[in-house]
Amino acid sequence: MSKIVKHNGDMITENRRARYDYEIIDQYEAGIQLMGTEVKSLRLGQGDIKSAHANIENGEAFLHGVHIAEYKQAGAHLQHQPTRPRKLLLKANEIKKLVGSIEQKGMTLVPLKLFFNKRGLVKCLLGLAKGKKAHEKRDSIKQRDWERRQQKIMKKEY
Repeated sequence: MSKIVKHNGDMITENRRARYDYEIIDQYEAGIQLMGTEVKSLRLGQGDIKSAHANIENGEAFLHGVHIAEYKQAGAHLQHQPTRPRKLLLKANEIKKLVGSIEQKGMTLVPLKLFFNKRGLVKCLLGLAKGKKAHEKRDSIKQRDWERRQQKIMKKEY
């Protein structure tokens, strides 16, 4: 049997590609409505948000495409669907703000990471983002490489 460890502020999974593909304008922390077996599976680090996206339907926010593996120790009748849509828990005024922003041209809601907060609850960091064009992606790669070279030069001098 696998050992389940309570995490305090630990990251479960991160969508590193999102920062490359999108310009993150604003960030929101949202709770997620999960089943017990999903939480246990996430405590074992079995979550993935690489192909996930969020949207707002009928005044409620949902997370689609998140894969949370089945919890092997639970019986078949307690299992969850690995890629089912999950409701995001946001305040009403945050949802209204997001609806207004998403309706603007080119704005989208992207999950950046899943993590446990200090109380042990699963949270999702959402980014309100605008898609980057190919030349903007190349510029961000150049900028990142230049910053790395600067760090190496600074280390050699000191």
